[in-house]
Amino acid sequence: MRELDTEKTVQILNQIMEFELAGVVRYTHYSLMVTGPNRLPIVDFFKTQAGESLLHAQQAGEILTGLEGHPTQKIAPIEESYEHDIKSLLEESLGHEKKALELYKELLEVVEDASVYLEEYARGMIGQEELHNIEIKKMLRDFA
Repeated sequence: MRELDTEKTVQILNQIMEFELAGVVRYTHYSLMVTGPNRLPIVDFFKTQAGESLLHAQQAGEILTGLEGHPTQKIAPIEESYEHDIKSLLEESLGHEKKALELYKELLEVVEDASVYLEEYARGMIGQEELHNIEIKKMLRDFA
């Protein structure tokens, strides 16, 4: 195995924390903006996504402090389209989930063959983000 680049790993974990914390705000906002006959299940979906984003941020923070890093208090920038129909919210969600997937893949590249635990963590998160992408794409099918 090669040596873990701790500095780069902590940097990416902080980016993940910032992005996941932005997801908490994003999905909470979305849950408040949904209207229409399908409001209740979609509000529940967005609230679940917000809770999961918080959990993901906490997990990343626990790992980076375990690596003696300092967790960020920032959140990533959140783009606001001011489009709040369900299709727009889901499309924005898909963009957010794709970016999260990229961050976890970047983490995997840095930790691969350097830490079994971090490699498994990154792979598990990639799997979760891939599933989120699939779920949102399926939700968007009725709007095509």
